[in-house]
Amino acid sequence: MMTEQVAFRGWPHCLRLNNGTVDLVLTTDVGPRVVRYGFEGKDNVLCEVRDEDGITGGDTWHTFGGHRLWHSPEASPRTYQADNAPVPFEEVEGLIRLKPALETATGIQKELDVSLDPTGTGVTLTHRLINQGLWPVRLAAWAITVMAPGGVEVIPQTRVDTGLLPNRCVSLWPYARMDDARVRWGDRFVVLHQDPTAKPPFKLGLTNEAGWAAYFNKHSVFVKRFPFVPGETYPDFGVNCESYTTDFMLEMETLSPLRTLQPGEAMEHVESWQLIPDVSYPDGSEDDLTAVLTDCCHLELPQARL
Repeated sequence: MMTEQVAFRGWPHCLRLNNGTVDLVLTTDVGPRVVRYGFEGKDNVLCEVRDEDGITGGDTWHTFGGHRLWHSPEASPRTYQADNAPVPFEEVEGLIRLKPALETATGIQKELDVSLDPTGTGVTLTHRLINQGLWPVRLAAWAITVMAPGGVEVIPQTRVDTGLLPNRCVSLWPYARMDDARVRWGDRFVVLHQDPTAKPPFKLGLTNEAGWAAYFNKHSVFVKRFPFVPGETYPDFGVNCESYTTDFMLEMETLSPLRTLQPGEAMEHVESWQLIPDVSYPDGSEDDLTAVLTDCCHLELPQARL
């Protein structure tokens, strides 16, 4: 992995990680954010909110696009702490550790470790929350990846046969319409289309036991993998995978179990990313989609089981 300092989207102090196949760009002027991921010389698979390019300072929270770390449950002003200040970083055993300033309003210290595989497209992100306050805080790590517009997200449904008992959770936000044309509630998958002409927001949450979600866009597939811990309590009625979309982007969100952090305690949530070239979303049956996910993306699908 090669690391160099570059300017990107108006921020002069960014870090570019490159292995000859894909590259990542991390901001150190604000954030932290991962503001680029893509094949070298090709499109950024992450959303770029261009009217926020180069913004620094101030007390207003900005989306910026890219990937960020929050903590759940969502609440204002707790969630929307401005992260517009410079971000110290260090290189630690082949990874970049981003260490923004302490959130003084919450007492939570965020850290984001990012590493790029020496070959291929693999990325590992370790999201860390540390309670630097004086009292316990109950929270979950919340990793949010803002994807470029025009794509299609696929989330696998659980196949566990629990007999007369329910086998999954679906959470919906007050503004989400179940008949929204952007979402398809399939038997094996929930499919969410990002539509640049549809501004009304939509958000859902699911129990995702398979531990992956995929986003098809511009003839490639972005895959994020994440853990699911059976028996643990998750936020938002018990979901570990959420998605939000509006006209300019789609967010792929994963959550850790809820934990009560004592003063000085830390928790971690790990995601791994992969980018697969020359694959398009099949406009056909779930069988067609299954074939693409297994044969081209080599993803393991949930199997029906007791």
